[in-house]
Amino acid sequence: MKQSLARVALLVKDYDEAIDFYVSKLGFTLVEDIILNEVKRWVVVSPKNSTGCCLLLAKAASEEQVSRIGNQTGGRVFLFLYTDDFDRDYQDLIEKGIAILRKPAIESYGKVAVFKDLYGNLWDLIQPLLPSKSA
Repeated sequence: MKQSLARVALLVKDYDEAIDFYVSKLGFTLVEDIILNEVKRWVVVSPKNSTGCCLLLAKAASEEQVSRIGNQTGGRVFLFLYTDDFDRDYQDLIEKGIAILRKPAIESYGKVAVFKDLYGNLWDLIQPLLPSKSA
């Protein structure tokens, strides 16, 4: 049996503003944008050249869902964006006006900084340490 995590739903206020942020600011690819009915769309974005899990941008449809926009994890980092060039991508975040909450640091797992998206969700930008070849 083979399984994989395919989508993570991210509550948003508006499809188009969310698409604009993730595509224009973070450089993601718009994978799908399908109209399901007058108010609901199936919108999927993914980091460029990624073959892993994608984000399903889900427009909040109730008061309870609206109350969770930007804080789906109670203030913890929610999403983890891995990169092969931390300095390039960190500089790009700064140039595009993305709010940086924690400056770059070297941790046991790699180089990391924390930023927030347009709704306030916290993200780690991480360049993982390369696995040891001596193991």
